[in-house]
Amino acid sequence: MVLFAILAGVLVLSVVAGLVGMRLLRRRQAMGRVRMADAIPVHSKFWREERKKAGDLLYVAIGDSAAQGIGASLPNRGYVGILARHIQQETGRTVRVVNLSVSGGRLREVIADQLPALAKLQPDILTVAIGANDIAGFDAKRFEREAKIVIAALPGHAIVADVPAFYFGQAERDARAAGAIVRRLAEQAGLTLAPLYAATRKQTGAKTALRDVAADFFHPNDRGYRVWASAFLPAIDARLRELG
Repeated sequence: MVLFAILAGVLVLSVVAGLVGMRLLRRRQAMGRVRMADAIPVHSKFWREERKKAGDLLYVAIGDSAAQGIGASLPNRGYVGILARHIQQETGRTVRVVNLSVSGGRLREVIADQLPALAKLQPDILTVAIGANDIAGFDAKRFEREAKIVIAALPGHAIVADVPAFYFGQAERDARAAGAIVRRLAEQAGLTLAPLYAATRKQTGAKTALRDVAADFFHPNDRGYRVWASAFLPAIDARLRELG
């Protein structure tokens, strides 16, 4: 009986600890969402100022809040900033960054806003990472229709990422389906693929996945953005070799 009472007590404590832990996680996530929302105008202003600077090479980024670097400790510690510094270090040339991305952007917003802006530019390097925000309420037919429009508007040297891993549940299944669409369309168009899904999926398991996300449990943190950048780097280096 004593042993039973001890085991029952341990079980109760474990349940209570689990409930407290869940509450703390939800509170952290809620606070994280507020912090991410507050960061949006800060990051947007940073990239508007970067756009005004001159550079020998023009790097253009199309995307959403990930391209804005939301979740990173500083705007330029997102993957776009990492790639821009890599380009400068590898070439020894100055780089102008025109970050056309918009937080919350989906394929339809890219079509409406970012593609017209891209048409006025002649980038030396172009990265495209879009689709994560389309996973909520994912519609495969609409996704493919809009992805076709985006890819058809890109120059032949564009580097296109598939959709990052969502790790769990229906969102992960939809991310895999969306990524397969992007990969197929990019291949058909002869564009270079940045294997973002494979790079992020290497972070297997909840513990490892949480290590690479910001406080809202959605956006990457500095470490997570280094993973994102790793998906682009081989294609970036190949493009730099083409540019000479």
